[in-house]
Amino acid sequence: MIAIVDYGLGNLKSVKSALDRLGVEGTVTSESAAILAADGVIFPGVGAFQRAMENLGGLGLVEPLRQVAGSGRPFLGICLGLQLLFAESSEHGRHEGLAIVPGKVVRFGVGDLKVPHMGWNQVRQERPSPLFEGIPDQRFFYFAHSYYAQPDDAAVVIGSTEYGVRYASAVQSGNVFATQFHPEKSGPTGLRMLENFCSLCTTP
Repeated sequence: MIAIVDYGLGNLKSVKSALDRLGVEGTVTSESAAILAADGVIFPGVGAFQRAMENLGGLGLVEPLRQVAGSGRPFLGICLGLQLLFAESSEHGRHEGLAIVPGKVVRFGVGDLKVPHMGWNQVRQERPSPLFEGIPDQRFFYFAHSYYAQPDDAAVVIGSTEYGVRYASAVQSGNVFATQFHPEKSGPTGLRMLENFCSLCTTP
C-alpha cells in the first residue's frame, strides 16, 4: 500500500486517480500510523509553505514523515511536497521546513519573468535515477509554482529546468525522491514516472 499524505493542501484526487489507473493501491490518509506502515509514501502539495508546516505540525506528521524518509522506504514529494523537504523557505518570511534535504527554497526573480511558472516545461536529466527509467531526456512536464529549491549538495539534483535560471526540478537523496512538477498532471510521461516510483515500493 502507498500512503498519499493528506494535510489539507494536496492535489490528492489527481494523485489517487493516477495510482488507480496504474492498478496500484493508494490510500489518502492523515494518520501517522498508516503512513509509517506504508510500503511507500507520496507527499503531494499545493499552497503556502508556512501553512503547510503548520498543518503538518497540527496533525502530528512532522516526525513520522522524517521517520519514513530515514527508513529506506520509497518517498516521493510533489510540488510543495518537494519544497517542504528542505530546511527553510523564504516564502512570506523565513520558515523552517522538514530539513530532510539540506538547502533552501527561494522565489523566482522579478523582471519580465512571469511568476508563477505555469504550464509545460522540459526537464533535463542530470544523472541516472530509477524515477526516470524508460523516460527520454528533455521530456515536458507540468509545472505550477512561484518558488524553487536550491539544494546545498548538487549531487542530489537528478533533473533541472530552465525558467529565468536553471534550477533543480527533480531531486533524489537515497530513498527520497521529489519533483517540482506534477507527474500526475503530465500525461503518459508523468504516469510512467509514477509507475517507476510504485515499482520501487514493491521491490523486496
